[in-house]
Amino acid sequence: MRIAVAGDHAGWSLKEEVKELLAGHDVTDFGTGDSTACDLSDFVYPAALAVGDARFDRGVFVDGVGYGSALIANKVPGVYAAVCQDPFCATLARSHSDTNVLCLGAKVIGSGLALETVRAWLTTDFLADVPRYAVRVDKVREIAERHVRRDP
Repeated sequence: MRIAVAGDHAGWSLKEEVKELLAGHDVTDFGTGDSTACDLSDFVYPAALAVGDARFDRGVFVDGVGYGSALIANKVPGVYAAVCQDPFCATLARSHSDTNVLCLGAKVIGSGLALETVRAWLTTDFLADVPRYAVRVDKVREIAERHVRRDP
């Protein structure tokens, strides 16, 4: 699986642990490269573009709380990001909503729980053969098509 990772200074340390967990996958780190204060969008936006353009299958973005990454990522066409703080929510985000980006908050959950959350999210498939989930996801995609502006 091709996985884009990104984050800011608050998520840097946890992002490094996530990268170790992802060994065996084709992982590209869009930054940041250390704990020096930085702007989240400088790293998450290019990573989200890469997921939205299907250059990567999935993305895992880590910041202080997770919501900043999700706000940025969900502005990009083709990206469906969810903030998850435990494996149960991560499993539902994949199986019910077909998310392709997982956002984690390093200040919210510890590394042990975060790594279990990533593992659950990566190993869960979308329940495309269950009509209620397929219909819901299709509706979200239709909304995106109507309202997301694409640059010419």
